Amino acid sequence: MVHHVLKATCDTVHLGGFSPKLKPALVIDSGDSIDVETYTGYYVYEQAPEEFVNAEFLEICHNLPAERKIDVGPHLMTGPIFVNDAEPGDVLEVRLNAISPRLPVGFNAIRPGWGALAERFTEANLKFIRLDLEKGVAEYPEGSGIQIPIRPMFGILGVATPEDYSSIPPGAYGGNIDNPELQAGSRLFLPTFLPGALFSIGDGHSAQGDGEVCGTAIETSMNGSIELIVRKDLKLTTPMAETPTDIMTTGFAETLDAAFEMALESMVNFIAAFANISAQEAYCLCSLAANFRVTQVVNSPQRGVHGLLPKSIFANRRISL
Repeated sequence: MVHHVLKATCDTVHLGGFSPKLKPALVIDSGDSIDVETYTGYYVYEQAPEEFVNAEFLEICHNLPAERKIDVGPHLMTGPIFVNDAEPGDVLEVRLNAISPRLPVGFNAIRPGWGALAERFTEANLKFIRLDLEKGVAEYPEGSGIQIPIRPMFGILGVATPEDYSSIPPGAYGGNIDNPELQAGSRLFLPTFLPGALFSIGDGHSAQGDGEVCGTAIETSMNGSIELIVRKDLKLTTPMAETPTDIMTTGFAETLDAAFEMALESMVNFIAAFANISAQEAYCLCSLAANFRVTQVVNSPQRGVHGLLPKSIFANRRISL
């Protein structure tokens, strides 16, 4: 195994979407570890306080090459990372070993036409939120005394497909998953569609509630320490994950009902195969022990639902992907 450092520069980030045509920012072997830098706020940096904008981020905002601007999504991502020996049909395991805010301030925004209550909250709103990294909290609204625990995560963890796609909606490729369960210590499993997988990461959040209902979280430039592993022993059609406490399935669709059914079907199939029980028994077990939550409702046109199965219920055996 080799350890790499991937800094965010004009040559290693891309904006707005994923593309198979992008030159890899890094080439690694399966099992290598990477310290990765990410930035956020490409479209709001001119309104930001000094702590939000450092010289490296300004260089990206001023000089990002046109060929690295892929689509209309607002997200700045670091990558893609080419993983040797990854082939279409394999699964890419993403180990999230450490996640921490890169700068002591983030932002939250309402964009007209976005959010779960877009017809009620029609005016744009942008607030920069200072992070107390020592105490691990952020106060919002400022002066309110309301303390939000900082729980760093990456909203975007995805691989490229044969066609360009926007960074806004999630899908089988991962992308803008926006799942607050994917904290440090978790593992994400993504189907791969191209040689090398072409993995990218970004959209750091210091805190996000399930649903991300106004359209954004505490959007934060973020550092991470990850490992990428090619899994030829797994076959998936939609992302799965494992946290320290749960097995997670995901569903992405244009309605919450359809997204829920996808996450539930995936959970039933996993339980039946792992526990060697019937699909009917696995279905009933989901009703008894699994929890299904709204991941996000704002990454149009896809809604997201995730299912959580506590690993603790398998008292006599280790459960793991």
